Amino acid sequence: MTKQTKTIIGIVVFTAFLIIVYWGYTILSKTFNPQDPVSNNANSSQADELQAAPDFTVFDQDGNPVKLSDFAGKPVVLNFWASWCPPCKSEMPHFNTVYQNQKDAVVFLMINQVDGQRETKEKGLMYITDQGFDFPIYFDTELEASIAYGVSTLPTTLFISPDGKIVSGYRGAIDEATLLSGIESIKN
Repeated sequence: MTKQTKTIIGIVVFTAFLIIVYWGYTILSKTFNPQDPVSNNANSSQADELQAAPDFTVFDQDGNPVKLSDFAGKPVVLNFWASWCPPCKSEMPHFNTVYQNQKDAVVFLMINQVDGQRETKEKGLMYITDQGFDFPIYFDTELEASIAYGVSTLPTTLFISPDGKIVSGYRGAIDEATLLSGIESIKN
């Protein structure tokens, strides 16, 4: 087999591979319908269309159980993070600043996603203490909250209205303006 023949066969095989990948992606993306509570649609005006926020149990620094339902009737900022996550670290100062100004009007549930290996309660506490952040943190040691919300990306932030509906959410780091905008969307 000549070098030219090998090159032609390689090009044909590669082209066939690309066609198969494109076809597979197209078919799968049309049929895939994730049950994803995170929505970036902060402009939805009909409460009936909003998804109810699933309840969960996490633990405070002293190991006491805390449920989302404990904060029923209050607007909630729900943030999932980990100390090893650079985007999480980049948004934490914004959360701390906004928390200082909004803590009386809004509940901040800063959920440390603890897997017991890459992230531990001790690592999360050390990071928050070293940075001097004042907001309370909670530990998702059983990953109950993360599973309930389908959190596969850190950070993930959700804005929950006082009536327990998810108004909007964001995957990835957010800035102070986005955080404030989300808070305004859940205040009465």
